[in-house]
Amino acid sequence: MNHPKASPFSKIEQEVGLLKITIEYSRPSAKGRVLFGNGSNGECGLVPYGRIWRVGANESTKIIFSTDVVVEGQKLVKGTYALYAFPEEEEWQIVFHNNTTHWGDGRAKYNTEEDALRIHVKPIQKQDFQETFLISFDDIDHNGAIMNWNWGNTEISIPIQFDTKSIFQEQINAQLLNTPTAQTYYQIARYYQEQGLKPKEALGYIDSAISMGGDTYYFYRVRSLILADLNKYEAAIKASIISIELAEKEGKDEFVRLNQNDIRRWKTLQSTYK
Repeated sequence: MNHPKASPFSKIEQEVGLLKITIEYSRPSAKGRVLFGNGSNGECGLVPYGRIWRVGANESTKIIFSTDVVVEGQKLVKGTYALYAFPEEEEWQIVFHNNTTHWGDGRAKYNTEEDALRIHVKPIQKQDFQETFLISFDDIDHNGAIMNWNWGNTEISIPIQFDTKSIFQEQINAQLLNTPTAQTYYQIARYYQEQGLKPKEALGYIDSAISMGGDTYYFYRVRSLILADLNKYEAAIKASIISIELAEKEGKDEFVRLNQNDIRRWKTLQSTYK
């Protein structure tokens, strides 16, 4: 007979640029109990200060990185790690541990020599109360994200970065040597524009996409943005107008609005760069 778990299992899969982070953990609830350290009446918390915590409940929490990452300025190679923490009132130690076979925190079997990485993080005390322990990601962009742990009034935030630029540049170089298509050129131009990289090269790539693939609203949308990055606002407005006309034919109202908003902004800037 399956018994309902007090701390149910959860799995997160978060894409960040070209990286995928997977976390498997169980989620305990506060249920009115003291969580960290000791309460005002001396009651011992569920997670005493200075003692190892499995960052959840039941089995050890697992975190999986699909590529190498940088955590708090330190490199961590791709792979699967057990997540542990040593909470203190003023500072927590967070551990990415190579041994993923322990049940829970491992207790006496836990060996610091098997740590892959150990960092120090200051806890944040919040007004909002999180009843059930939650791991989530925020501030996501192409190059990283913040991993947040929330339980009770305590939040832990851990920045994770990785080198998207180098990874994607390798893909670009390989694609350009392997019969690139209009979509290839578009994706390169779009990435460069989004990252603020090589605007002149990006313009050449989007022009190649248009030459090979014909007129599309999203090709001209990216072309307008690149031209604006080059401070060529008159040309950007013309490209944006073409994008609007093509988007209207396909019923892409959101692209019409995006272009219209940009045109208004660029007209204001246009006189500055004449």
